[in-house]
Amino acid sequence: MCDDSVLVLESELNTPAKNCYRLVVLGSSKVGKTAIVKRFLNGQFEEQYTPTIEDFHRKIYKIKGEVYRLDILDTSGNNPFPAMSRLSILTGDFFLLVYSIDSMESFQEVRRLRQQIIDTKRSRKGTKAVPMVIAGNKTDRNEHREVTLEEAKRAFSSGRRVTCHELSALDDSNIDGVFRALFENARLPSEMAPSMHKKVAAATSTNLNSGTSPRGLSLRRRISDACGVISPNARRPSLRSDLMQVRTNVLREEHHHNDDEYEDETEGDETASGGSTKKRACLIQ
Repeated sequence: MCDDSVLVLESELNTPAKNCYRLVVLGSSKVGKTAIVKRFLNGQFEEQYTPTIEDFHRKIYKIKGEVYRLDILDTSGNNPFPAMSRLSILTGDFFLLVYSIDSMESFQEVRRLRQQIIDTKRSRKGTKAVPMVIAGNKTDRNEHREVTLEEAKRAFSSGRRVTCHELSALDDSNIDGVFRALFENARLPSEMAPSMHKKVAAATSTNLNSGTSPRGLSLRRRISDACGVISPNARRPSLRSDLMQVRTNVLREEHHHNDDEYEDETEGDETASGGSTKKRACLIQ
C-alpha cells in the first residue's frame, strides 16, 4: 500500500529527474480547461465560471515502487503575457490542447497553439514528436456542434504522438480516456490515469507496511500497487526554476541522437539514460 505523506516527502527529495514531468493545458477561454483538470484531480465540477489567470497543480504517484511527479500548468485562455506563454511551452513535456465542439474559433486556436508548440520546441532542440492530445470538450452540447471529431482527426493526422478525443467535463464523460491517451502518447505509466490507481488524501495517513490490500481495489490495481496524491502545498515555480527546468529538459533530450530515435526508443527511456541523468533529482521548487 501507499503512504501519501511518504509520497510527498519522496517527491520533494528523491524523485529522479527522469520521473518528473510537466503537463501544460492550453486553449481559448471558456472551453473548459480548468473543469477538465479538476475532474482529473478530484472528480469535481464547478458550475460557476471563473476566469483562470494561471493555476498550478502537482500530483505524486507511487507506481510499482517508483515515485513520479506530475506538474500540471493550467494556463489562461487570454494569453496576456506572450513571453510567459512561450516559457510555459518550453517547460512542458506534453500538452493537452482543449477546444469546445460548439466553437470553430476555439478549434482554430488549438491549431495555432499546436504549431506554436512545434516551432517553440524546435527552437530549443526539442523533438518534433511532441506528445499531445487534442480534446474537444462539451459533448453535452452536441446539438450546437460546429466541429466534428473526424474534422479534428483530419486536421491533426500528420502529427506523431498526437491523438484527438472528445469529452464532457460537465457529464464526467471520457475524462479517463483522454488522460489515458495523454500518458500513452507521453510514454508514461498507464497507472497514472484516474481509474488505474488508488487516490489518497494528503490529510490522511496509511500504514506503508500493512500487509492488507485496500478494500474495493481490483486485482489489477493491487498487483500494480499504484496510488496517487495531490500535493497540498504545490505552488507555481519561480521564473528561475522554470529556466532551470528548460535546461534540464534540453539535457534529457540530448541523450537522444535525433528526433526519429526519440520517437522509436522512448519506451526504453528509463533504462537508456546515462548514469549521470539517473542520479539527478527533480528541482526543488
